[in-house]
Amino acid sequence: MVADSFISRKIKFKGNIAAVATAVSFFVIIVAVAVSSGFRHSIRDGVAAMTGDIRITPYVSGGQDPVPMPRHLPSEDKILAIPGVTGIVPVVSRAGIVKNGEIVHGVIVKGTPDQVVGDGVWAAGDGPVMAGPDRTVMAGPDRPSLAVSIPHRLAEITSLQAGEDLTTYFVGEKVRARKFHITAEHRDIIETDDNLLVYASLEDMQRLNGWDSTSVSQLEVKVKNASPKALKDIEAHIGYILSTSPDEDENGLYVISSARSYPQIFDWLGLLDVNVLIVLILMTLVAGFNMISGLLVMLLRNIPLIGTLKALGMQDRAIGRLFVRIGAEAVLKGMIIGNALAFLFCLIQGTTHLIKLDPANYFVSFVPVHLPFWGILGADIAAFLGIVLLMWLPALSISKIDPAETVKAD
Repeated sequence: MVADSFISRKIKFKGNIAAVATAVSFFVIIVAVAVSSGFRHSIRDGVAAMTGDIRITPYVSGGQDPVPMPRHLPSEDKILAIPGVTGIVPVVSRAGIVKNGEIVHGVIVKGTPDQVVGDGVWAAGDGPVMAGPDRTVMAGPDRPSLAVSIPHRLAEITSLQAGEDLTTYFVGEKVRARKFHITAEHRDIIETDDNLLVYASLEDMQRLNGWDSTSVSQLEVKVKNASPKALKDIEAHIGYILSTSPDEDENGLYVISSARSYPQIFDWLGLLDVNVLIVLILMTLVAGFNMISGLLVMLLRNIPLIGTLKALGMQDRAIGRLFVRIGAEAVLKGMIIGNALAFLFCLIQGTTHLIKLDPANYFVSFVPVHLPFWGILGADIAAFLGIVLLMWLPALSISKIDPAETVKAD
């Protein structure tokens, strides 16, 4: 058995305040990682529900009627084969005008196979569900015709609510009117007065335009957990596939990613990641300096022991490793306690949404949390190693202790 390993088991770390500070630091680090990841997932999913991760649309040639495109492209298999692409969702969207009494307001009505309706989603087939984490899935046959979900802001403007009818006019070569039935309200990530999105069913919007089931106005490509750079790379890849396709109809399609459509949102998420990195560094320094103070106290209390170990021939490095090992064990305990408390907090926040936010400023109505395994593991390892490295600073003072003096003083 190595001598410093044996002795370290006989000496207890008594820096309780330092241990508590370490636990608090790890708690803050894990919560910061979970909240940052929660924002990233919630906002990215919200943007994807509105516009898709990547949109494929025809170039509009003019006129007020929407331009159709095929629901299934000849290059569909090539697009689905791109790493990260998980599916392609057909969409029919059209600008409309909502009227309720004297109140008139413009909206975009978006028809998809998966219609978002407040706390429920009517899912058709095996297509991806665009609902948020709090929404449930209902079977496709239960979906009523002309059912829509309106944004919360539109409900405020028009004084309409679930259970009432929504009269919407669509202007083109002919003015078409539809009386939709409001099933619920929803909140979009971006809900400005000039960008209000009403969700309807794909079939209803196809009938409105006089199209059959093979025609849509755009295709939304779903991508799994992609960064802004990855989204732009996939966008470029799809653009290349379509532009080099022998099919002339595909050559005239336009491709754009959500990262290019809403750069300000993805920049904001990038700023969150920077903030997490700053929190990680600050909390590591706080815990590290607290452990340094605790280790210094332990060294001062054990000067006679250090002198004796030196007199017996133990090297300074081995003695330093002895005390760093004791401190590292205290850090490990603090890390376990801090992680446990952080997981408990995330469980409570994730199930109760206890801490609320203003959606106008933060895009979501509560603090979202998500526990990424690799992100948390990486933060734990980085903080632990950083604190242990800092603890070597007081261990260097061991070389200044003279065993003759300590033995004489003893």
